Amino acid sequence: MRMLIWIGVFVLVLGILSFVVPVPMSHSRSAKLAGASISITTHDTEMLPPAVSGLLCAAGVVLLIAGSRRSAA
Repeated sequence: MRMLIWIGVFVLVLGILSFVVPVPMSHSRSAKLAGASISITTHDTEMLPPAVSGLLCAAGVVLLIAGSRRSAA
């Protein structure tokens, strides 16, 4: 199963990148008062928690192992 190996590589690379690359987020707030509308949009960058990054790396390794075992059989 070559596809399982490629998915494992992709998930592993995502896990490694999530340790160093921040995720962009934007939040919008709006208020209406007497027919007028005010809205504020803020943009942040936050890092994923290390536990999530570790889980992505572990899942990638598991998928790589499972894919290599199936293709060898």
